[in-house]
Amino acid sequence: MTPMLPLLIELGTEELPVKALPGLAQAFFDGVIAALDKRGVAIERGAAKPLFSPRRLAVLLPGVASEQPEQRSEVLGPYLNIALDANGAPTKALQGFAAKAGVDWTALEKTSDAKGERFVHRAVTPGARTADLLQGVLDEALAGMPIPKPMRWGDHPYGFARPLHWLVALLGDDIVELEALGIRATRMSRGHRFMHEGPVWIARPDEYVEALRAAHVLVDPDERRARVVAEVEAAAQAAGGSARISDDNLEQVNCLNEWPVAVACAFERAFLDVPQEALVETMEVNQKFFPVLDAGGKLTEHFIGIANIASRDPNEIRKGYERVIRPRFADAKFFFDEDLKQGLEAMGAGLATVTYQAKLGSVADKVARVAALAETIAAQVGADPTLAKRAAMLAKNDLQSRMVNEFPELQGIAGRYYAHRAGEPGDLALAIDEAYRPRFSADDIAASPLGKVLAIAERLDTLAGGFAAGLKPTGNKDPFALRRNALGLARTVIESGLLINVRSLIDAALRDEKIQHALNELRKATGPDTEEFNKQGMPDVEQQDWFTIITAGDLYDFILDRLRGYFADQGVPAAHFNAVAELKPASLTDFARRLDAIGTFAQLPEAAALAAANKRIGNILKKADIAIPLQEDAALLREPAELALAEAVEATYAETGPALAQGDYVTVLTRLAQLRAPVDAFFDAVMVNADDPAIRANRLALLQRLAQRLGSVAAIEHLSG
Repeated sequence: MTPMLPLLIELGTEELPVKALPGLAQAFFDGVIAALDKRGVAIERGAAKPLFSPRRLAVLLPGVASEQPEQRSEVLGPYLNIALDANGAPTKALQGFAAKAGVDWTALEKTSDAKGERFVHRAVTPGARTADLLQGVLDEALAGMPIPKPMRWGDHPYGFARPLHWLVALLGDDIVELEALGIRATRMSRGHRFMHEGPVWIARPDEYVEALRAAHVLVDPDERRARVVAEVEAAAQAAGGSARISDDNLEQVNCLNEWPVAVACAFERAFLDVPQEALVETMEVNQKFFPVLDAGGKLTEHFIGIANIASRDPNEIRKGYERVIRPRFADAKFFFDEDLKQGLEAMGAGLATVTYQAKLGSVADKVARVAALAETIAAQVGADPTLAKRAAMLAKNDLQSRMVNEFPELQGIAGRYYAHRAGEPGDLALAIDEAYRPRFSADDIAASPLGKVLAIAERLDTLAGGFAAGLKPTGNKDPFALRRNALGLARTVIESGLLINVRSLIDAALRDEKIQHALNELRKATGPDTEEFNKQGMPDVEQQDWFTIITAGDLYDFILDRLRGYFADQGVPAAHFNAVAELKPASLTDFARRLDAIGTFAQLPEAAALAAANKRIGNILKKADIAIPLQEDAALLREPAELALAEAVEATYAETGPALAQGDYVTVLTRLAQLRAPVDAFFDAVMVNADDPAIRANRLALLQRLAQRLGSVAAIEHLSG
């Protein structure tokens, strides 16, 4: 049995890019594994994972085979009728094949395939030593790493993410003679830049982690991350609070340090008058510090910094950390105080001079449109229309504030603070902030009723304006973030359970004067001219209105397309989504309810058969060459199976009508499942296309009524596969 030996490859570099570090480490690890697999070298991975710190990338495997398995090869040669002449002597073709294989032709074997018998050369060679293969493994792993802009140093022709300073390569007890980027492998690693002088001797791969730990380097990112959390939480507790530890901040701090040590710091309490989001932004994004919160979740004057050293004088580090954030905090306080002097309402005066979009007017124009939509939506969902309009009129004013100019990410948040200070109702102030939610893909929707109204109105106008201005996304281009706005709108409606008619709201948004003007310009540029339009056979519809209707349909379909991915992420099959989407329910909440019901229906044993039957019915009706009555005539029903089906359809209509009106789609579909037996019996016993035109039309009418109820919740034929 081939011995298994531990393997270590460590690349020692200058400090690597923080945000790229985990990805580089994973790519290096995966590249080594893939290259070993490619060569057939057996691997014991165990709990192996990428190891890294700011100055190193490492692959540590508990076991790799010391050599490849035997290498078997088979090379097919010429067929016998080509390889041998009439006397059985080898032809030049066979002699050439044998010479290339390095054997006499008599040593070749024979095999057969569909075309006949042919010569074949089979060989078995011992596997290569893994140590001899590792140079190729390393080269392939390095070549496959995602480094878009390699750094070059010295006069070398090669590049890497950062200059390489050392290389460790050990297989078992032995150094592997490797070279990477001009550096030859040894067993000498390096410890902490400031806390460990001299090289670090690595006797064996399985001693690597402990040897570096002794040199004040935590090379295991999970161990290092846990130490950061423990240090920060302990320091925050000592300060009388709890640390705010966001995943992104923690990951960046983890990639900045090899030996993390918490340093407790503080700033002047006067800065707490500033919106805490601005202070948190400065601490986390700009300086990678951890804010300390009180029991109520409010920011305190304490924060925790992480030093990459156990300093003999931590007070000096603390002073440096406190000194570096003070100017930024002072600026934020100045901006905030100046904004309060101006007041939120006065800020709005400048919006009329700021262009929102060339074809759609100023930001003030957009505010007016959103306010009108908010008033309409509020009346439909039970919110206060007057308050909704007022909130919308104030929601964009903070864009003119000094605070948002300095901290753009505080849009809405700053407005909430200014509205509170201006004495506006609490619901209104909160809605100004929540109008922006969800701010990103994993963010929650607005929580308050008024916030939901503003969030929907804002996105409706953005979508309507974007489509009217000809900014519908194409490919990767989406300058107005219309895809994100469409999903935010849909999520807000669905996750709030709001039964509002989105299609009518889209139409209302498109009827605004400026949007109509933009639509008319778009129609002139892309739509049919008047003469062509008049040929469409729609004399009762104005050309401009026709284009508005078409745009409204496109916009609704665009929103549904965003929902496709949203529901797919929840595990909803594409067939279920398509079944509901074909009906295009005007309410997105109703869409979601129908989708849930289809999921339940699909589990029933009758579902597949009914779906197939409905598909069959649809095909029959499409091919009908006679007028189909709206209702079957009972006097024309002849066969027992069609009489039974007519009776079942009538009973189903009566029993599902109330549930359908109430949106109880599970009850409707469950009851429809009972139609399987009479439907199957009908198709087994009844000829739909009877010779008698009256009988044929009557049977088609029965099937048409059946299809209408089968498709009342969704186009279930999509479930037929």
